[in-house]
Amino acid sequence: MPPKRKPDQSAPKTVSATGVGYTGPEEGRDPRAQAGEFVTSPMGVRLPDTDHSLKAGRRGPTLLEDFHLREKINAFDHERIPERVVHARGAAAHGVFTAYGTAGNITRAAVLAEKDLQTPVFVRFSTVLGSRGSADTARDTRGFAVKFYSKEGNWDLVGNNMPVFFIQDAIKFPDIIHAGKPSPSREIPQAQSAHDSFWDFVTLHTEATHHTIWNMSDRGIPRSFRMMEGFGVHTFRLVNEARDTVLVQFKWTPKLGVHSLTWEEAQLAMGADPDFHRRDLADAIEAGAFPEWELGVQVFPDNDEQMYEGIDLLDPTKIVPEEMVPVQPIGKLVLNANPTNYFAETEQVAFNTGHVVPGIEFTNDPLLQGRNFSYLDTQLTRLGGPNWRQIPINRPHAPVNDNHRDGFMQQGIPEGDAPYLPNWVDGGEPVPADWEHGGYVNVPRHVEGDVVRESQSSFEDHFSQAAMFYASLSHPEQVHVTEAYAFELGKVYEKEIKERALTVLAKIDTELCRAVAAGLGLPAPEPDLVDHLDPSPALAQVTGETYPVDGRQVAVIAGPDADLAGIAAFREAVESAGAQVKVLAPVGGELGSGADAQVVERTYVTARSIEFDAVVVADGAPKEKDIKAVVLLHEAFRQLKAFGTWGDGAEVLTAAGIDTTGPGVLAADSGAALAADLVAALGQHKVWDRAPLVTSSAVPPAA
Repeated sequence: MPPKRKPDQSAPKTVSATGVGYTGPEEGRDPRAQAGEFVTSPMGVRLPDTDHSLKAGRRGPTLLEDFHLREKINAFDHERIPERVVHARGAAAHGVFTAYGTAGNITRAAVLAEKDLQTPVFVRFSTVLGSRGSADTARDTRGFAVKFYSKEGNWDLVGNNMPVFFIQDAIKFPDIIHAGKPSPSREIPQAQSAHDSFWDFVTLHTEATHHTIWNMSDRGIPRSFRMMEGFGVHTFRLVNEARDTVLVQFKWTPKLGVHSLTWEEAQLAMGADPDFHRRDLADAIEAGAFPEWELGVQVFPDNDEQMYEGIDLLDPTKIVPEEMVPVQPIGKLVLNANPTNYFAETEQVAFNTGHVVPGIEFTNDPLLQGRNFSYLDTQLTRLGGPNWRQIPINRPHAPVNDNHRDGFMQQGIPEGDAPYLPNWVDGGEPVPADWEHGGYVNVPRHVEGDVVRESQSSFEDHFSQAAMFYASLSHPEQVHVTEAYAFELGKVYEKEIKERALTVLAKIDTELCRAVAAGLGLPAPEPDLVDHLDPSPALAQVTGETYPVDGRQVAVIAGPDADLAGIAAFREAVESAGAQVKVLAPVGGELGSGADAQVVERTYVTARSIEFDAVVVADGAPKEKDIKAVVLLHEAFRQLKAFGTWGDGAEVLTAAGIDTTGPGVLAADSGAALAADLVAALGQHKVWDRAPLVTSSAVPPAA
């Protein structure tokens, strides 16, 4: 029989093409998986050989009658489907959403309103610009798309890890993506915004300014999918049982906090482990460190203006600071199973902002309105026709009776002779559902206006919220924004574009503009600062708060003479807190024997600093000053990672030129004694006090 699914893996629920649940055998294979112990043709014919073509003699020509050769090559030739135009590079997981019941007063949607109701979900994370084969850690916005298999039908909350977007109207979507994608002439750079066409566009089309500075912040290079916020981006309308309406914006808050890579880590990962984020997600779930988020909403009155305190709720380039309107928690998301098959699930899943359930309606946000069309339209080419909804990962877990018929790859077998309404032939069924029967009944709202290609005057403010965002960041984050602009614009060839970008920065912050200009070797334009709201502390990542360390990775440098009992005690304490320990040694194999024996999980050849959140040197670790170990230690130190030693482990750091009295370098008498302090340091994500010592400078340090 084929190998069994691993304990950490899950597959789409066993649901028919028309949304009806069914079960396979209580024991054994999923009925949709491959079956039988013998290799067969696609038609189930058992085959005696799949290594040789059928030939006229051992050295003769291949025969056309070889149906197995033709079927095997035919299937292989058509394995690839068109990748997504955007969000092609992704990873996903299964999970469950549990409603707190606190949203019952603002929506009739059961998925949000019913206390303790558990709804299966499939969540896909992604980059935007890169191709399917690009690297995970490119500076980019991350997609955060959630498919709720609700009992009232599928609801897709298709958002990002940033609450704003580059454009205000969907008609500009082809423009921003064309500008960000690789050059049509050379197809470079891949998955990067550091090139002329991107910066040409965003500095001319300045409504992109707010999103651009989010991309240049640490949010553009997250440490992990598990450590990202998620946002619905748009304003939605919720309807309760009394048909009262409110406007809301959705937000996902991660249990582990919001954390990012340094730019050095991101660049190293693109080469050393381009699968960094997808590996992190899958490994954490397999280890039982299930990622968690809390879903919350900001709630606003549904008035005619659809404004709040001067902020246009229909403008996807704006936010309402949480200090003005707090986020109200309404449910919890837990991801608890990896996909069984990447293509069948992660690649074929199709999200659509237009997939909503009773109690959730749209607003007139012009970007949302266009997405509702685009996300439906794109599936026709990518997944081969209108029946993509019947692919197992896309099937609703609610009964489907839609009168749709035929089309490529139809998997249902509809009954009856009247796929139309009204009808008499099939007894008048299916019948429309009114409000009392759970029908999607729109709440009436007044709409009027002249037919124009224009936007509201409130959409013309392109800079104040970007300035507020920058002012809200901690000092280390502001330094990183400055370096990001200097890097990206330093890759731009045309001086005119660089100068135009500086005129934009002059409206946001004088010191930011001056520092970027100095990095580019250009004069800074005169300040032209705009007024903005008070800084929003909720926008800063570096707050001093301590977070859980679930799934964090700790390297312990060891060797044949290391204190193995100390490593065992350290491992037990750290892993009981939720982190994972990996022993790093010059060569592979096993250190010692007996109860304290340690398997070498990484060697100096296979390891790189980006894999670990902290580095510990055990007592008795090798003192040979291996160059690969020295490089790893120096990288980790620059990347603001916590260090720990016990016994003579500090000598390894000293020999590598690392100050053992510096910030974030911990020492203890034993592995067990070190563990608690190291876990506390991990909970801070980075040693921010070390940042001034390692931050890049326009002036090289003196020799």
